[in-house]
Amino acid sequence: MNSLLINAVLSSSPDYSLLLESLSWSSDSWPGTEQVEALTAFIEGLGPLMTDLKTTQLSAANKKSIKEKIESVIWTRCLPLLSRISAEAGEGLRCRESTAAICRLVSVCVPLCDEAVPGKIALSVLPSLQLSVEESPGPGRLSVEVASEVMAALVPSLSADEHLSLTILTSALSCIKTLPDAMVSKITVRLLLTTLNCCSSGEMLTRLLTLILDDLCSWHSTQRTPVVTERALLCLTALSDHLLKPHSLLTSSSSSSCDPDPRLSLQFWRMVQDGLTHRDGVSRKRALYLLKMCVALSEQEGVNCPVSQPGEDEILFRWASNRSKLLKEFWEDYALVMETLEENQVHVVRPVLNRIDTLIQTTVDDSQASGEGLFHPSWLLCVYQRMFHSENKSLMREGVCHLLELQVLQQPAFALAFSQFIVGPFMDVLSESSLFHRSAGQRVGDCPELGTKLEVFVKAFFSSLPSEHRGRILLKMIQQLSSKHWCAVPLLFLAQALSKLPPSPLLGVEGLIALREVLRCTMITHQVLLRGAAQCFLLKSAICLTDVSAVTLDDLFSFLMDFRADESLCRGTPIWNQTCLWLLDNEDSFKPRMMDGDGADADTEKETVRSHVLNDVHNYLRVPASTGHTEKLPDPKEAEKLARAVLLCVDVERSRLGAEIGNTLEALLSPLLDTLSRVSTNIYLPVRKSDKSLQLVLRLLQLGGKPSCQRVGEEKVDDVMVSLEKLISKLIDPILEFILRRLFGELQELFDVERAELYLCVLRTLWVMYSSAQHIQNKIQQTYFPKLIKYSLKVLKDPSQEINSVANQVAKAIAMATLATVCNLLEQEVIDIQSETLSAMKSLNAYFYFQTSPSPQSPSLLGNFNKRLQKPRTEDGSSDVGVQAPLLQDWGRIAASFMRDQWVCLSFLIKTVGLPESAETFRPPNALKAALSCSMEALSLLPSDLVLPVLTFMETLLPQLVLHEEALCVEAVTLSWELVQGLSANAHDFWLALKGFVSMAFHRKLLQTTDNQAPTLTATLKQISSELMELSQSKSGVFGVLLQHCCQTWLPTGRSCDDGVFSSVFSHINILTEACVYGPVFRRDQRLVQDVQTYVEQLGEECSANVAVFSDNRDEQFPRTCALAFLVRLDPLNLPQHQRLIEEVVLDLLKKDNDISKSKVRYYSNSLQHRVKNRAWQTLLLLLPKLKEEFISSTVKRVFEAGFCSNQASVKYLMEWMMILILVKHPRHMESFWDCFSMDHEKTKTSVCTFLSVLVHFSAILHLLTQKAAQLRKALDIILQWCFNHNFSVRLYALLALKRVWSLAKEVMAEEGDCGLGGLSTVIEACLNQAEAMQNTGNANKNWLRIQEHFFFGAFHPIRDHSVETIFYTFPSLSEVADDEWIPPWKFEEHPGFSDCLSLCLRNPSPDLSQLQPGDWIQQDKGEQNKEDRWAEVQKKITPWRLGIQEQEPELQLVPQQRAARLGKLHGALLVVASLIDKPTNLGGLCRTCEIFGASALVLDSLRHVSDKHFQSLSVSSELWLPLLEVKPAELTDFLQMKKSEGYCIVGVEQTANSQSLQDYQFPEKTLLLLGNEREGIPANLLQMLDVCVEIPQQGIIRSLNVHVSAALLIWEYTRQHLTSSSTPAN
Repeated sequence: MNSLLINAVLSSSPDYSLLLESLSWSSDSWPGTEQVEALTAFIEGLGPLMTDLKTTQLSAANKKSIKEKIESVIWTRCLPLLSRISAEAGEGLRCRESTAAICRLVSVCVPLCDEAVPGKIALSVLPSLQLSVEESPGPGRLSVEVASEVMAALVPSLSADEHLSLTILTSALSCIKTLPDAMVSKITVRLLLTTLNCCSSGEMLTRLLTLILDDLCSWHSTQRTPVVTERALLCLTALSDHLLKPHSLLTSSSSSSCDPDPRLSLQFWRMVQDGLTHRDGVSRKRALYLLKMCVALSEQEGVNCPVSQPGEDEILFRWASNRSKLLKEFWEDYALVMETLEENQVHVVRPVLNRIDTLIQTTVDDSQASGEGLFHPSWLLCVYQRMFHSENKSLMREGVCHLLELQVLQQPAFALAFSQFIVGPFMDVLSESSLFHRSAGQRVGDCPELGTKLEVFVKAFFSSLPSEHRGRILLKMIQQLSSKHWCAVPLLFLAQALSKLPPSPLLGVEGLIALREVLRCTMITHQVLLRGAAQCFLLKSAICLTDVSAVTLDDLFSFLMDFRADESLCRGTPIWNQTCLWLLDNEDSFKPRMMDGDGADADTEKETVRSHVLNDVHNYLRVPASTGHTEKLPDPKEAEKLARAVLLCVDVERSRLGAEIGNTLEALLSPLLDTLSRVSTNIYLPVRKSDKSLQLVLRLLQLGGKPSCQRVGEEKVDDVMVSLEKLISKLIDPILEFILRRLFGELQELFDVERAELYLCVLRTLWVMYSSAQHIQNKIQQTYFPKLIKYSLKVLKDPSQEINSVANQVAKAIAMATLATVCNLLEQEVIDIQSETLSAMKSLNAYFYFQTSPSPQSPSLLGNFNKRLQKPRTEDGSSDVGVQAPLLQDWGRIAASFMRDQWVCLSFLIKTVGLPESAETFRPPNALKAALSCSMEALSLLPSDLVLPVLTFMETLLPQLVLHEEALCVEAVTLSWELVQGLSANAHDFWLALKGFVSMAFHRKLLQTTDNQAPTLTATLKQISSELMELSQSKSGVFGVLLQHCCQTWLPTGRSCDDGVFSSVFSHINILTEACVYGPVFRRDQRLVQDVQTYVEQLGEECSANVAVFSDNRDEQFPRTCALAFLVRLDPLNLPQHQRLIEEVVLDLLKKDNDISKSKVRYYSNSLQHRVKNRAWQTLLLLLPKLKEEFISSTVKRVFEAGFCSNQASVKYLMEWMMILILVKHPRHMESFWDCFSMDHEKTKTSVCTFLSVLVHFSAILHLLTQKAAQLRKALDIILQWCFNHNFSVRLYALLALKRVWSLAKEVMAEEGDCGLGGLSTVIEACLNQAEAMQNTGNANKNWLRIQEHFFFGAFHPIRDHSVETIFYTFPSLSEVADDEWIPPWKFEEHPGFSDCLSLCLRNPSPDLSQLQPGDWIQQDKGEQNKEDRWAEVQKKITPWRLGIQEQEPELQLVPQQRAARLGKLHGALLVVASLIDKPTNLGGLCRTCEIFGASALVLDSLRHVSDKHFQSLSVSSELWLPLLEVKPAELTDFLQMKKSEGYCIVGVEQTANSQSLQDYQFPEKTLLLLGNEREGIPANLLQMLDVCVEIPQQGIIRSLNVHVSAALLIWEYTRQHLTSSSTPAN
């Protein structure tokens, strides 16, 4: 129509110049799109007239004038307007539409201008392409986006200018490298592709393609990053039709030989492989597309590729024409695997994993058949790396397990080819902790499946590697461990795998350094036991794999420094003994140490361990003379290294000699002993030498001891430590004299604070070491302690000390630390405090409580409480102030330690000395109140990790104040609890602080207070106990601390119970009942760590960490076992309070069970509700023997009522067992039991199975009943009623009960005669035979056999098997309760007195039950169905227009737009392109959706779909009202290019790195929606045509929606944004 109108205008108006002027716009205005399109149509209409030489309508002058005006339109109208659009810098609809219209106008004008004009315009626009996006275009310059559109319009006119085409191409490639992602596809499509499509000759095309390919390959080789890979693949995919065309089909053979072939480029294949493993799904899609095209091209050409590659070291892709079929199958399988791995669901991926095996086998067979191999192993690595990058952890695990079981890695060539992948990406994925969860069927404490496979894999892999490469690859693997932070679990199992490698010399000094980095950097934050276990495994690895000829003994001892004695390398542990034996075996093989001046022959002299250590001791104590200046304390690590070397040497010598070691030890330490003997008398002895000697002694004594957690009864006399103690005992006096001399005034510098810590630590160690030597301790008390106390007090009281100098503040800090040390040692109660020491302690006590003179540093209510150190001034001439300046920055730590030391003294003094006498005579409550206020002040002043002494002080104080100052006590407890909670993330200090707080807040006297005496405090303690339980849900072991303390307080082990203290349990009975059902449900990661800890513990002494690491019992089952042990120790028969407690606990547990049954919380297998009910009934079964008959009579009804509730199988078994035991012990309750069967049948439903199960075990009850025949008659009457119930499960239970009870009846009749039962014989036998006959076929027969074989009705005997083991371990394991609920008997045995007080057996006397496996018959009660309507709303369908087709016949003659307009329907500008969809059902539904929401047209690949019945069944005549266009898939590229030039924004539904969310994207009015194929989505070669990728937000696991559904969502969102006001509602 436009062309007709333009022709009419041109023919009727000969003044073309006037028309041109009238259609143009002023240079300063912004014309509408319609005006630009009108001018474009007019100039396009002039084209034939301007180019036709025969026309008479235009003279030459007119043509020239019009040509000038057209050029003027470009220079004065188009380019200025484009500059103005660029200045707007907006992405608005107006800017986009105007840019498209102007560029189309330029493309129409340029052919009518002189030949030089396009080049001039291009040269003026090209500089704009070099702008960065951040730069705003200057006057006359265009933005990058606008410039690219202008250049795309000019390219067809520049095709003959090769130089300019190359310039444009170079600029475009530069843009691709620098511009943001959103612009890259536009530049690629609009410039690169257009330039290539417009090439005027084949040679020019070849040169341009070569330039592009070389540039992209070079870029990728220099910057091999994900971003470069992504952009290079985009360009290659867009140009794939040019790059990957069949060369043999070209007409010119000469051009064929010159065309670039990407298949011959190594860098191209590296790009493809990087793309296949890229994080971005679109890049993976593009890479796979290129691979498929290369394979298809190779197959089509049928020639070898490459023909020859003399310069290439590596060929990643080969094609042999004679093996075309094999190659095709291989690559088809490969593509299938890579496509399937895009799915997120394991069940979709798992079936194709066997294809990976096929690929691997093909590769192996090929490499064995031919020397080179057609398939490079790196393609297989891409498959595994893709699996490792999966979002689905299960799929990741499948990939890891598949690689671990890869048999091909046992071949040296493949093992070497895979080695870089193993130490790189594979190590990265192994660091994922979730891979090491237990597999189905594994129990707690089993080694995870992946851990076992990893161990086998590592051994096989290193055995398969060529021997010359093993050390290098092992070193890389260890270095990979230290390159990033590894979680504890994967590191543990990898270290364990390395420790199982066969001994071989693989690691040198570099290897030991790499292992040290792992110990120092990677493991510092791990859980203690796991860290210790990993250290043990790494040390084993070092022992097995170190090349001793390449390392010196000094290298080895330096390496051992990083193995902590309290976690792994402790004397007496297996790993220590193994290290000693290894040293002994390799003593002569270590590399000699090179000394200064050593010559070439030095390596011939071998060094023994003894000579090396003796030399090190001499060197260690060789120090220069003192300079007189302040010196830092020597590095303690040097002493630790030497001490461990000495002890290893001694143990090595002992292994060799097997005799007395005292002489050897004395010979090794002779330089040290000599120094210590002179330390107090030789005033010229350098301080540094004295300090180093004390450091060495201290570390020898600390490292020499055996592990503190060694089992009782395993202690052996350690002759090494005995000899060492004898040697040191001779030197105690000079050591202590030296320490006293140094503490008495010689320490006055900041460095000396640390030095004093060393001296006091030596004092503590000597005191503990000689705790059994009473004469030594008496001497220390008599001679040294009083002196230390008196001197320290003198320093603290001296008024001159108030001068704020370094010397004074240091002296005060050291004095207080000394006093704290003395108090700590005396508190150990090894011997009684002697009078001299006691007198000094009283003076110290008076110092704290009475202040001699007011001091600004001590503003407290009492004397010298909370006295603070002031930061010293450094202008007082103190020496080496500059050296000590860093220590001044750490003054806060010194000041905090000073205050902490005060409270260490106060907590000891208040327990030992009490209040000073004058304070006692002066209103004691006031003094105590003031002291408590001071302790609360200290809590706010001290760092949280130093408050433990304050809590210890408050523990003594609070019981004395609770009745007088309740509010103050509550405030103190609350403040303390807040501090402890703040420490929960600090594992080092939290547990000590928690124990201190629990001892203080739950002191026995505080527990004894009643609600009447201290209601607020009691409520506070209850609240805190609840918060402790809540904290224990995330931090295992917290509740155990509270419970253990409370149980020991209420019922002390080994001493008599105080009735007053025990009665306090009733105020806090909730702690006890909660403990009985306690068991947190941990997160999956927490559960993993606990499972692995259990595994490590079960390794026993095989893992030395179990011996070295001392840890409290933080087992999550400990609170339950502790509470149950407490209840078992009660004596209800003799103590009324014990009886009352047990009865209250039983009632609370029954109430808990009832509350859960009535709650509406979802109750499923192994849920928290299920676990709590199970624990409650387990406890009831344990306590049943302790219950009196009167109490059982009052509660038996509640037990029976519980059976009517819906319960899981494990709970049912426990309930039924409980009922049986009650009836066995108290048969008079049989009538109550029979009444349960008289309940309304609607209420009982399947819960009657519970009571029928009891009757299955009627034999255990019957012999205790007096009227056996009558009871049997009653049982048979009841059972028969249920044998023909409509519910299958009820019938099955009734049949089993009938069978068992009738067999009992026959036995009674045989013994006692008919007894009235004979009359039932015929009926029951007939009934039983008929009922059994009904069970003989199909599933009924299977279920009948299963229920009879089930453990509860078969091997289980309710009386014989009544044991702790059955209740807590066997029953849960047989009834499919989660294995973390199983409590083995040994956990109960850990509690003192548990076995002695039991009313039932601990272990099951019969092994029958423990030998069974869980059965597959599980009966669960069915809850009532919801009473809501089955059909709430029924959807109604409207009658489609097609049903009234006869009345619409006239409209059918019109085109769809006219038909719709006649009916008042409106169409938008949305164009939906579905040419890639091939399923008629999807197309039919899509047609219906497009018509309903007013799309402008639907594009199909063929209009023949319209006549398909499947299409019509979903379209319901919508194709009659919607314009349909036909565009073949091969024509889509040109079609999309055309629509782009018309101003359409091309939108695709695809998940990419730059996708916009559908809920955030604003659709332009002119939108083209491109839909992808059902299986492959949008092809990779069309992705770059998209202007925008939109993704639909998802919450589920399934990755993709049906294409019709996706399209419908986008079409609706477009409609909502643009046509809301005029859209017609659709049903």
